[in-house]
Amino acid sequence: MTDSAIDYTAVFQAVPGMVALLTPELVYADVNEEFVRVSGRSREQLVGHYLFDVFPDNPNDPASTGMRNLEASLYRVLATGERDAMALQRYDVEDPERPGQWQERYWSPVNAPLLGPDGKVALILHRVEEVTELIRARGRSGGGRGGRSRVLEAELYTRARELQELNERLRQAHSREREVAMALQEAMLPDRRQVSHHHRAAVRYRPAVGALNVCGDWYDLVDLVGGNRVGVSVGDVVGHGLAAAGVMGQLRSALSAASRVAEGPAQALDVLGRYAHVVEGAESATAVTTFIDFDRHTITYSSAGHLPPVLIHPDGRAEFLDGATDTPLDARPDPIPRPQAETSFTPGATLVLYTDGLVERRGEDIDTGLARLADALYRNREQDPERLADTVLLELLPPGGATDDTALIIVRL
Repeated sequence: MTDSAIDYTAVFQAVPGMVALLTPELVYADVNEEFVRVSGRSREQLVGHYLFDVFPDNPNDPASTGMRNLEASLYRVLATGERDAMALQRYDVEDPERPGQWQERYWSPVNAPLLGPDGKVALILHRVEEVTELIRARGRSGGGRGGRSRVLEAELYTRARELQELNERLRQAHSREREVAMALQEAMLPDRRQVSHHHRAAVRYRPAVGALNVCGDWYDLVDLVGGNRVGVSVGDVVGHGLAAAGVMGQLRSALSAASRVAEGPAQALDVLGRYAHVVEGAESATAVTTFIDFDRHTITYSSAGHLPPVLIHPDGRAEFLDGATDTPLDARPDPIPRPQAETSFTPGATLVLYTDGLVERRGEDIDTGLARLADALYRNREQDPERLADTVLLELLPPGGATDDTALIIVRL
């Protein structure tokens, strides 16, 4: 049976358990039959209505937190694009047949994102298990043991609430750490607005999924001494998080300084390789740097174990700059001079440097990823660098984010 032969609307309605689809505004987009039956609300009372207008907190219980907890979970899904499983919740519901009368109810909700083509959360899948009868049955079971069962049930509920509060404190701590990490990353990388002043350049940075929004990838664009020249480079430190970002900052700064005084990109990488040898955590780090001479219309380049830059000529031809590739930065105890090569360009060409997160996929040959990049650049070569950078990321990165970091810099020559 093919996908076209499957009636997914019927499947959704027949899914066991309560399932609803919520918009990013927390409005019911659809509900299945079980949700209608167990909630005691009609489809007309649900679809098109704001969730917490339909199910507010019990006004007779000032200690109720069901609405607040559910709202926090849903906004976490929207902010992170990740699934959020909630602890057991007491969330009383107003009796639809007796307005003003509230029923004690217990729920076990799970909220999951449904991503759109742009990678953003388009809908939230809100799945709920209603466990009120289970708790009541356990409270009534066992004759004289019913009181003991009720105590155990209360203990379970209390522990679930404590777990939820602990998770919330952990999320807050993670949020603070993430803010610190983002500030550190921004301080170590050139500002995108500064880079854009250079010859119509655009940069993008995407951390791996779950990488605290910091990574070991870097990009740089510097003015070179003598003539109308700039140095453009990218690099990659193994690992994610604050440790990798710290190493990245040291290597990027060292290469930036070396490029300003080096005779060419090979010499700049020679200096960086010697420095990387004494930097803990720089093992297997890679980098590629290009010196662009806008007067001579040439690009001189050298690579330390990094993927080759790609030069898209105005006619769409893709030229991978792979004529001067050597070992990673810290591969030799006593570095030897690195190779460098030169190519020419026609004004209007586009130079693209990137890290492996853009093109590498598990179980796929790297040439497939490089061909995919060249094709995207060819088809969209008329776009300005800013728009082209967004298009390349949209076409090449998985909708849920890549498992490796990505840095991208595009320069219109």
